[in-house]
Amino acid sequence: MVVVLIVLALAIFVLPNVWAKWVLKRHARGRDDYPGTGAELAEHLLRRLGVEGVNVECTEYGDHYDPETRCVRLSPDHYDGRSLTAVTVAAHEVGHAIQHHQGYSPLLARSRLVGVAQKAEKLGAILMMAAPFLFLLTRLPGGLAVAVVLAVISFGTAALVHLVTLPVEFDASFNRALPLLKEYVPPNDMAGARHVLTACAFTYVAASLASIMNLGRWLVILRR
Repeated sequence: MVVVLIVLALAIFVLPNVWAKWVLKRHARGRDDYPGTGAELAEHLLRRLGVEGVNVECTEYGDHYDPETRCVRLSPDHYDGRSLTAVTVAAHEVGHAIQHHQGYSPLLARSRLVGVAQKAEKLGAILMMAAPFLFLLTRLPGGLAVAVVLAVISFGTAALVHLVTLPVEFDASFNRALPLLKEYVPPNDMAGARHVLTACAFTYVAASLASIMNLGRWLVILRR
């Protein structure tokens, strides 16, 4: 029974991330029939749609749109690549730039929430590590429990924020990027493009589940 529960937990927490990576890799083969790279498509779309002041840069820190610097950042494979994955990921990140340009309020709220999630996760880790030492130093009844509860709330906040951002990701994928891709991607590639766009959104599901797993790991450590 325990083994079954462990396998089930691993499936729930790991499979979304594994699936997303598999989809991106599956469509990453270079295509000679594509007229441009991911970066070139991103720059073209921004010019065509009149989204001014947004740069396209290569980064080693994962594909994303930075609303603070107004920059679409693509990993090297997607920046220089001529593949379905490269152009689709580029269109997805441009979708976020369009959201920002149009004042899409959920994106602005998500930008603030992501900062909260990062701080909450760091605070949770600090509280989890400090809780036993605080208890030994103060010997206050319930002190350890209070610290653990605060840490649980911190990690829970991080997981919740990742889930809350999902509508923003799906909007960028299917309301912004997909209609644009229909004009640039051959019809027989559109099914693959939809899979890639879904994978882009599901990376946030994986991040949320990772936060939950991190919380569970710390709880197990403290129980010892």
